[in-house]
Amino acid sequence: MITYMFRKASRGFSPGLRRFSDLKVTEHVPESPASPRLTEQASLYVHWPYCLRRCTYCNFNKYIPKENNEDIMAKCLQRETETLLQLSQVSCITSVFFGGGTPSLAHPSTIAKILETVSKQVNLSDEVEVTLEVNPTPVGMSKLKDYHHAGVNRFSIGVQSLQAKDLKSLGRDHNSLDALQTLAEARKLCPGGVSVDIMFGRPNQTTELWSRELSEMLRVCDDHVSLYQLTLERGTQLFKQVQSGQVTMPTEEITAEMYQCARTTLQQHGFQQYEVSNFAKNNSESRHNLSYWTGRQYIGVGPGAHGRFVPLGEGGVAREARTQTLEPDVWIREVRQRGHGTRRRIQLGHLELLEEVLVMGMRMTMGISHKHWELFSPELSLLEIFGGSLVVQELLQRGQLILDDRGLRCSWEGLALLDSMLPVLLVELERSFSQKLAAN
Repeated sequence: MITYMFRKASRGFSPGLRRFSDLKVTEHVPESPASPRLTEQASLYVHWPYCLRRCTYCNFNKYIPKENNEDIMAKCLQRETETLLQLSQVSCITSVFFGGGTPSLAHPSTIAKILETVSKQVNLSDEVEVTLEVNPTPVGMSKLKDYHHAGVNRFSIGVQSLQAKDLKSLGRDHNSLDALQTLAEARKLCPGGVSVDIMFGRPNQTTELWSRELSEMLRVCDDHVSLYQLTLERGTQLFKQVQSGQVTMPTEEITAEMYQCARTTLQQHGFQQYEVSNFAKNNSESRHNLSYWTGRQYIGVGPGAHGRFVPLGEGGVAREARTQTLEPDVWIREVRQRGHGTRRRIQLGHLELLEEVLVMGMRMTMGISHKHWELFSPELSLLEIFGGSLVVQELLQRGQLILDDRGLRCSWEGLALLDSMLPVLLVELERSFSQKLAAN
């Protein structure tokens, strides 16, 4: 299993399981790239870059603030939100995700002001999903009610573990009691609207210990679980500890066992897997993340955020991949000067768009339906691309991949091996696209 499959997909990112017959997820199908609705609707990701401390495993774009500049940050987030919405063709925001960093360090009024800015520029869907990542500390818990009043209707709680020694080694600033109390309070405010982040593959963790801990945690979870494998990232404190022999990580074989154990355990507790690392019951799938995986537009606001949308007034329907400036101080200066901190703009070609649709769509247990693919690729079907490939045929015969009248998807066993299959699928896509282009 490759690491990026288990990283959070909620950060406005750029480009990885259960039985399909039991899947109850409603398919979210985007419109054609040429459809006005596709360019008029988007999700919004807002990045809060600050943390009080850096976890030992973390390499996300986050910073320890030297001083309290929340007022400046709030105003700049509002302004960049306003600017990017005006630069896009978007008239409706379907979901908002406040990630970080630790967005639960922000004052609830900051959240309210950003949502108010959005509503002044565009329509907020009647069923808009507004998610806030929360660090389960006493401070975070104390503000949950105010966040809810500000407009948040879904909380993503970074529990990670209930083991005291593991929380300490990971550099987390909460304990298990804090996590349980925060989770209980969040469930009171947003019943069915609370997601819990759980991490496996931690130092010295065994499959047996993981199984017991997961079962214990699921007894207090709400209706959504995001499951992440701890991965070593260069430059982190944990990486240095492992390199020096201070810490021992589970082997790839053990982490693979943990993953399969988690899938089975979650299913036994009523959770349906709908994506590589996400599980839900009672129709509580993350609509924001589903927008990523189904190829919809998203706008990224804040230091280091990424976006994919069609700019206004530049002709055609070509999407741009946008990346905002990483460093908060530099980003603030740029937003003050020109209204936004976009550092990089890259126009996506048709093949690049199809590659993203393929990579993200295959993360879902439902995979990619023929109808879904046709909306992005009306002249080159899934069967034309993959049906005649000998390598793909081998994957089909192994039972790892399924290509039928429903579309293309991984099997239960195959989804855990998606990282090894994606390069094959991407090569076949490029080959077929080039042949089609040459024929025309």
